[in-house]
Amino acid sequence: MERRTFLRNLAYTGAAAQVAVTPGSYPTKVPIPRVKNPGELRGEMLYRKFGSTGETVSAIGLGGSHIGKGSLTQAGATHLIHQAIDRGITFMDNCWDYHEGRSEQWMGEALAQEGYRNKVFLMSKIDGRNKTNATDQLNDSLSRLKTDRIDLVQFHEILRFDDPDRIFREGGAFEALQAAKKAGKLRFIGFTGHKDPRIHLYMLEVAQKHGFTFDAVLMPSNLMDAHFRSFAQLVMPELVKGKIGIQTMKPFCGGDGIILKSGTIQNPIDCLHYALNLAADVVITGIDKPEILDQAFQAAKTFKPLTNQQFAALLAKTEQVARTGKYELFKVSAHFDGTARHPDWLGGDDPSVQKLAPEPTG
Repeated sequence: MERRTFLRNLAYTGAAAQVAVTPGSYPTKVPIPRVKNPGELRGEMLYRKFGSTGETVSAIGLGGSHIGKGSLTQAGATHLIHQAIDRGITFMDNCWDYHEGRSEQWMGEALAQEGYRNKVFLMSKIDGRNKTNATDQLNDSLSRLKTDRIDLVQFHEILRFDDPDRIFREGGAFEALQAAKKAGKLRFIGFTGHKDPRIHLYMLEVAQKHGFTFDAVLMPSNLMDAHFRSFAQLVMPELVKGKIGIQTMKPFCGGDGIILKSGTIQNPIDCLHYALNLAADVVITGIDKPEILDQAFQAAKTFKPLTNQQFAALLAKTEQVARTGKYELFKVSAHFDGTARHPDWLGGDDPSVQKLAPEPTG
């Protein structure tokens, strides 16, 4: 690597001075928060504290979307989930809308067997933006997952700047999760999104204006992210500051290892090691076959904090091809936007909005 390129990439390691983030800007040299405590290795898995929740979770979480994919049968999904838990994965990810509920149903069946539910930290997500839709979806999730309480429920796909306002307004989805928490149906509340880091920042801002601090946030982070509309640079520092549980996803830029198709990274373990080097409490990755499960445990067992030089060298590999977001389809296309294809999942506006709104034109 040329010395000039190497020094430029050192900015990503935390060795550079802070750069101010102004509204509408996408700074590219803000230091990325790095993990301070790599976690405790027990057997094949690392474990880390999860924000301010008081919980300790596996540093790698099992992604629920892949569980319901057509490549697996229900029996195969059950076996994979049991193997993951038996070997040490405790963080289970899911969502109300994954594969028309199949992912939750299959995970619920697996967790209901032999006391597996009590061995995991269970997370799922809802799409509803109003109180009614959110309540109905949460109850669906509880039923499918065969549990009376989900550890973490998150507002899913915060992709639009109106999502936070819809959720926190009177009659919004936030009221549903607050009520569910009081009723003991969930323990912690978070949100997810993959489109634009500024929308994450706005969600945090709107929550703060309503006197609420999220317990956890889920965002994409991978070896491409640092070079284009970076969640790790813009959002992660705020979460660290607020001691909010940090979950990252899409370490391979989405399903089927998109980042590997770029030709810049050949070893998938490098992708997982990079994600584990960030200030993330858990890295959620899709696991749909035994060899991918083995890969996750190999990454955990062999994890070591990268030096600044190693960190910069990894990021330098992807810098040229990552600048336009070509391989982060979740940022630049609707390919991963389930709620864009199914706006009915979000639900309609509350009556007060409908009363004020004029007839649509154009």
